[in-house]
Formats: sequence, structure tokens, C-alpha cells
Amino acid sequence: MKSFKSSKSFRTYNSFKSATNDVTPEIALLELAEIDLESLMKRKRRSSYVRIVSKQMVGIFLTVWVRRSLRKHIQNVKVSTVGVGVMGYIGNKGSISVSMSVYQTFFCFVCTHLTAGEKDGDEIKRNADVHEIHRRTHFHSFSDIGLPRSIYDHERIIWLGDLNYRLNLSYEKTRELISKKEWSKLFENDQLARQFKKGRPFDGWSEGVLKFPPTYKYEANSEKYYGDDPKTGRRTPAWCDRILSYGRGMRLLSYRRAELKLSDHRPVTATYMAEVEVFSSRKLQRALTFTDAEIENEEIAMDTGIDVGMNCLKLEQDISDWER
Repeated sequence: MKSFKSSKSFRTYNSFKSATNDVTPEIALLELAEIDLESLMKRKRRSSYVRIVSKQMVGIFLTVWVRRSLRKHIQNVKVSTVGVGVMGYIGNKGSISVSMSVYQTFFCFVCTHLTAGEKDGDEIKRNADVHEIHRRTHFHSFSDIGLPRSIYDHERIIWLGDLNYRLNLSYEKTRELISKKEWSKLFENDQLARQFKKGRPFDGWSEGVLKFPPTYKYEANSEKYYGDDPKTGRRTPAWCDRILSYGRGMRLLSYRRAELKLSDHRPVTATYMAEVEVFSSRKLQRALTFTDAEIENEEIAMDTGIDVGMNCLKLEQDISDWER
């Protein structure tokens, strides 16, 4: 990937590497919803990653890990939670947002669990959840001058989780298209895709191409969708679990689902390559030194303009002689 141009006192750093190229990423996120965390946390072992922050709100859990070598460059870590569930404030639905700087670039990771339901009009409730999360997410500090305070104040944003958007298709038609692996036809009826076209609620956001089966709803510890057995009732499969991005300097390398059977969802994973600005004190000092020298020369020129003019003429003469 070509790096964008930056000022002399900055350089470009690729903070995420491609998993498809067998290179481990610099930053890893894990979002869990409605999963037994106790059994997962018991599996402790030495890792090349260190945890930056973990936060749980009822059934929503977000944890951010980075490579040990990157840890010293992570600063300004803040967390904001918003509940939009029962009565509009209970945390069974809502968001956990993490704000942090990687070198001199600010990232925001927003983990959400939006309103459920596959009835007509339920997507409007999910849109309202997103707007409410934007409105009520704030990052506070004692000295927040120049630091982001809202989600859109950040330069790179990742929005992930159980967004709960469904397919506007019947159960039978959905299962037919799944059996034929006609993902593009399924996607045409995806509620979130249609909301994208209308410019709401994720205007300007990006998502990878969905080339995998819908991630919801599965029978417990099974590869069968909920509803294969008529006695258990039916739930139309859907891509409820999504990962979106916002901001320049990010490129999606992979977008797929993982075949883990920990819940009635299948988790999705995304790998991004992101550009961050890295402040170079050495280059800045050099630039300041050159600036001081230029100012000093200008002051000398003002005092002894004729001498400087002669020196310049002599320099040009020397160059002309050398060229001949």
C-alpha cells in the first residue's frame, strides 16, 4: 500500500498487518455478546500481545490488545459506555467505545449490540440506536485540549458488533439463496445495505463484501440454522454481526467469519492496514535548526546586503567555472 504524504516531522507507520500474509496484526480487538466469559478467561498463557483495556456492560464485552513492542506508543486511553436498552438507558443494548492514540493518530473502537427484531420497521429502531450512541458517547479527561471528545472527532474509527440488521426476505427464500451461495442476491435484501444507500445511519462508512453465509441464528453448538426443526420455531438467517470503518488511511485486507460455535452467532473478523502519523523529534529539531539558520541569514542580509550579494555572485561564479 502506498503511504500518504505527510509533513517533514512525521513518517508513516503501518499499524496493522495482513493476516493473509502470515503476519500478525499490531492491534487486536475482541467483541463478545451473550457468551460465557468465565470459561474463556481461564485459558491464560504467555502472549506476544498485552491488554490495553477491557470493559463489560451487561452482555457486551470489548477488549483491546496490542503487540508488546507497540504498547509504549499507546496513549490517551478512554472508555465511554451508552445504554439504549429498556427505557432507553439499560445496558442490555448499547455500546462500549474505546478512544486511544497510536503514535499521533487517534483511533476509536465502537462495540455495539443494537435492538433486535425482524419485523418491518425494526431497522428504524436500530438506526435510532446508532444516532443515540453518537449523541451520548463522550470521552472526558482533566486536560482534554486537542483530544477527541466524540466518535467523529477521531481519525480512524472501527464500528463492530451485533448490529442486528436483518434480511427483508422470507425464511424459505433466504434458505434457498444460502443453499446456492448467492450472497450478492441476499445482500440486495440486507437492511443495513439499504440503509447505506439512503445515507443513514452510517453515511460515509465502509464495509467489506459479504462472501460468507449469514451469521445468525444457529442452534446451540451446531452447524444448523435455528428453524431447521419446525418444532423449535423459525428465525430467518441474517448478517447480524458486522464490522464497519470510517476515516482515511485505512484499507481492508480481509473480511470473513470464523466457525466458532460458542453461541447462536458466528463471529466475523476483519483485518485492516492503517496509516498513522509518527512524530519524529529528531526531524523536528533538524527543521527548527534550519529555520533558525534561515532567520539568522536574513538578519545578516538586512545589515550587510552588499556583502551578501557579492558572496552569492561569487558562488555562482564558482559553479560556472566548475561546469566549464
